[in-house]
Amino acid sequence: MAALATMLARYRRFRHILIFEQRNWPYRLVFALGLGVPLTAGVAARILLNYDAADLMLEGAFLAGLLAGSYTGALVGLAIALPALAAGEYGAPFFAIGCGFAGGGLREACPKEEIWGFSPFVLLSMPHFVWRMIRRFEVNWPVVLLLAIIGLEMVRQSVGFRFDTRLFHLSSPSAWITLVVYLATIVTVSTPIKIWNNARFEHRLQEQEKLLLAAKVEALKSQINPHFLFNTLTSVSSLIRLQPDTAREVLQKLSGLLRKLMANQVQFVTLREELAAIDEYLDIEVIRFGPRLSIRKSIAPDTLDIVIPSLLLQPLVENCIKHGFARKVGPGTITLRSWREGANAIIEVTDDGLGISPERLPQALSSGIGLSNVNERLRVLYGATGRLVLTGSPGRGACARVEIPLDLAAERITA
Repeated sequence: MAALATMLARYRRFRHILIFEQRNWPYRLVFALGLGVPLTAGVAARILLNYDAADLMLEGAFLAGLLAGSYTGALVGLAIALPALAAGEYGAPFFAIGCGFAGGGLREACPKEEIWGFSPFVLLSMPHFVWRMIRRFEVNWPVVLLLAIIGLEMVRQSVGFRFDTRLFHLSSPSAWITLVVYLATIVTVSTPIKIWNNARFEHRLQEQEKLLLAAKVEALKSQINPHFLFNTLTSVSSLIRLQPDTAREVLQKLSGLLRKLMANQVQFVTLREELAAIDEYLDIEVIRFGPRLSIRKSIAPDTLDIVIPSLLLQPLVENCIKHGFARKVGPGTITLRSWREGANAIIEVTDDGLGISPERLPQALSSGIGLSNVNERLRVLYGATGRLVLTGSPGRGACARVEIPLDLAAERITA
């Protein structure tokens, strides 16, 4: 039963039933088939091979009703009982359907989290539960569930003893063996609940990790827009007196770009879309610098549809302009390149500006906002497989190289 529960928990539709309490009939039918078909085969194996341990009629029907409702439990119980009915055990359908309805009735009465809290370890806490129930005069649902399972096993033992050929049961003249039978029934019902409850917790943890990741990326992304806005407004303030028309044009471009940035809330875009946003940003910078600034692109066509974090390249380009050309005399060029290299997509932003000394390279990725932000976002999203590498030398410019794993890039946009 534990092996079956573990295998079923791997299927998406089955996990949906475990995680969400609102269940429609297609999902209930999936649950009934997933649980009923193997258990029906088990009853058939008991009849054809005399392998008595494969018969889990009581446990399967009760479990189906407890987790999916009375009708699902009755349907699973009827399916499990069919091989026994064909073998002349005429009491099997009535007993199995009754177990399904018993589980469904308890599902309606019992708080759902109390059901999921039922596990084989409940037996160890049973004296405490019984004492609390007596002392507080309140219903203790683990005790109720345990008594229900014991009661159904007692019914099976009694009817099977009275009509031996009408209902299968495991019997023994030894009281200890009979006690083990009752214990096995309890454990066989509670073990799948424990396994499936762990699957529910795992799903919740995964969802929380996704939400936490999205929140952290959004926080990092929100640092970029004020940084870019501050730098651009500083440039506009220096243009207002000497070049008012240029300042006006920069502000118009800036308002249009900010409007698009505020309307765009997606975390991931294609490289094609990111380059289009970069073009709008560079329009502003070209107005500021005039013919001094030129842009070159060498983009491999097979990289245009690669998924990357949004606003990834703008801080890199801004860093080239701020540190490479702001104090440089003469023209400068920014080059954007992209290509595939093995399992990674490589994007480079290169300038021929003032460059950077080797001593400052380690500090550049940890200080400031632009580069450190990009580096942190890559680390959060891709771990050790995505990275930002900065190289350069004084007087020869700098190069920011972004490496993104292609397999995770495709996965992130669907997450």
